[in-house]
Amino acid sequence: MTGDAVPAGDAERSGPRTWFITGGTPGGFGMAYAQAALDTGDRVVLTARRTQPLAEWARRHGSRVRVLPLDVTDPQQVSTAVSTAESEFGGIDVLVNNAGRGWYGSVEGTDDATVRSTFELNFFSVITVTRAVLPGMRDRRGGWIINMSSVAGIRGVPGFGYYSAAKHAIEGLTAVLRAEVAEFGIRVLAVEPGAFRTHAYAGFATEPIRETITDYHPLLTAVRDGMTQQHGRQPGDPQRGARAVIDALRLDPPPQRLVLGSAAFDSVTETLRDALADIHRTGSLARGADYPGPA
Repeated sequence: MTGDAVPAGDAERSGPRTWFITGGTPGGFGMAYAQAALDTGDRVVLTARRTQPLAEWARRHGSRVRVLPLDVTDPQQVSTAVSTAESEFGGIDVLVNNAGRGWYGSVEGTDDATVRSTFELNFFSVITVTRAVLPGMRDRRGGWIINMSSVAGIRGVPGFGYYSAAKHAIEGLTAVLRAEVAEFGIRVLAVEPGAFRTHAYAGFATEPIRETITDYHPLLTAVRDGMTQQHGRQPGDPQRGARAVIDALRLDPPPQRLVLGSAAFDSVTETLRDALADIHRTGSLARGADYPGPA
């Protein structure tokens, strides 16, 4: 088969697929995924904490779209939203774990409440939603799970230590999940965007530095100023990014991860190259830790 061929499981599908997308705030990746899915003829369940801003968009698409209120950190809301989607559309074919945000602060000085909120939204909610969707996918022996990671999941970002840690955790979770559900016909993709022109940067201008350790204030001031200055100038286009993900799902074999953005691609490949060089440099130390003689 050619590199852009459609996998057999997808080619044999009849009718539109149903997407379940978290984090549907207008101007973000969630909405970009929703529109890209609709453009391919699929149906969309788009979820968000506040659904009113999505009402007019949903009305234009009629029965092909369902907007549901969802706080992904609330397990009961997750269960209700997934059940509603499955009941109304007969099942979920593609799950996009997109909800998330990053709080900035140093590793040493970020307060415990912010650390826990960071992991609750960016990691534990992914587990909650994925566990709610998986039984239906296993029953139907097929589906896609797309976990929105970040370049920060490969290369940690100073000032975003706990966000980076949560995204590193997503990377590990995604790799293991992929192996565990492959036999059920379920495929799992990690998506690692760089700087994209979304609403995520907008709040930094008014978000104060809450750091109590003044030694880190210069770093965090630079982080905040950099995020503010990038807003509206990020090179990544969410619509093009979402379409790239859909194209990746059609590849045979499909990729395990997809880096989005030119700068992100360069950063990730450089990081992995440097990591491999560093590992090779200490190869004799690594091998010397074994018991001597044959195993």
